Amino acid sequence: MKTAALILSLAAAAPALAMTQEDLLQASLLPGWRMESGHHMAGLSLELAPGWKTYWRRPGEAGIPPVFDWSGSENVAAVKVHWPSPVMFHTNGMQTVGYKGGVVLPLEVVPKVAGQPVHLKARVDMGICNDICMPAEVTVSADLDPAGGGQEGIRAALKARPASGGQGGVGRVSCQVEPIPDGLRLTATVEIGAQGPDEAVVIEPADPAIWVSDGVYSRAGGMLTAVSELVAPGGVPFALDRSALRLTVLGGARAVEIDGCPAP
Repeated sequence: MKTAALILSLAAAAPALAMTQEDLLQASLLPGWRMESGHHMAGLSLELAPGWKTYWRRPGEAGIPPVFDWSGSENVAAVKVHWPSPVMFHTNGMQTVGYKGGVVLPLEVVPKVAGQPVHLKARVDMGICNDICMPAEVTVSADLDPAGGGQEGIRAALKARPASGGQGGVGRVSCQVEPIPDGLRLTATVEIGAQGPDEAVVIEPADPAIWVSDGVYSRAGGMLTAVSELVAPGGVPFALDRSALRLTVLGGARAVEIDGCPAP
């Protein structure tokens, strides 16, 4: 299902061939700073042309999730992307999640050898959209000095990350699961104050290979409910680890992120 949506999104890119990627997207690596832990906080800056958007880590059925390749880096053991709060978009009856106009993605870099020079190289395959969509690929690199540049943008992006459940005033949370012919139907209920006129709950299983349908949302007083279908690659019902689920509530200026969703 997701593959079909992706094909449709890319097919819509044909009219965009008159525009080049450079007209629409500029990418750079912000060197950032060395952290007390010995890790290094850098940032990937993505600047988009007016009206264009790109996608979050879980972009919805019609979105194109970014894929990161860190090969070519030196003295890098791991990279963790810290995602600022995204927003929900509605286009042609489909809902996607991402960022309009651009975003800075903080990158927490774990060196193989602490205290030694770090060179970070990133290739990112991503989608960018306006009325039409097109695939994009960017490659950026930088030496990560202990006190580099771009700190203001990185710190602002870190502050824009989703609030925790406690910070967001979340009360009771539960997830009811029932089998369907090709997977599971999950009904998530979250006790949380109204977040805005366009509330949504993004459901993320621990396994990124599990396809998650766009949700159907409803609110009754202080309870927000989301219903989505989950389909694993095998196309049959499967065991779901509720403790590893992540729910992200959208609708306000800042998202709220909830780890774990127990049975009712």
